[in-house]
Amino acid sequence: MAISFNMPPSVAFLAGQFTADDIIKKTTRCGDLSGVFHDRAAWQTIPPDTPVYEVEMLSSPQGEGELFVGTTHLQPGRVGDEFYMTRGHFHQRREQGEVYFGLRGSGLLLLQNEARKPWLEKVFPGSVHVIPGFTAHRLINTGSDVLSALAVWPSTAGHDYAALERGFALRVLDREGKIFAKEVQNG
Repeated sequence: MAISFNMPPSVAFLAGQFTADDIIKKTTRCGDLSGVFHDRAAWQTIPPDTPVYEVEMLSSPQGEGELFVGTTHLQPGRVGDEFYMTRGHFHQRREQGEVYFGLRGSGLLLLQNEARKPWLEKVFPGSVHVIPGFTAHRLINTGSDVLSALAVWPSTAGHDYAALERGFALRVLDREGKIFAKEVQNG
């Protein structure tokens, strides 16, 4: 009996690019991020079609026990004194966790539990981040190159952006070349 071998998808770790037949791509532009950045006037000065991040996903089965695999490519940049970041979200099924792997660039992973307690983890090539259930998460690019991270999460997790209507309880800012985090009470 002859055994056949299938070629699985692959990822170029230095670039974070997938090699596969069915890759799903979605670009989030500055105009899509209304209310995400604290300085609305600075946000309005950036052309709305400016790409902020792109997500690439492998086409995967959906359902209980299935996993999604994707990469996020977050551009370097700022809106006022705040770094470019992803929208951030809880999962609709709060108990579902996620794992991030840093591929390139440098930045932070902002995490926040349901009681609005925030914390930060450094993201860099080779970093591994286990995001527990009941935890909102957002990538922030604090570097000068694209920040790319590979993510694996349950296909049934879903995204709940509305739960962060007040925003995250922490903002990461650049003031005169220094990165610092500032707690905020109401987003």
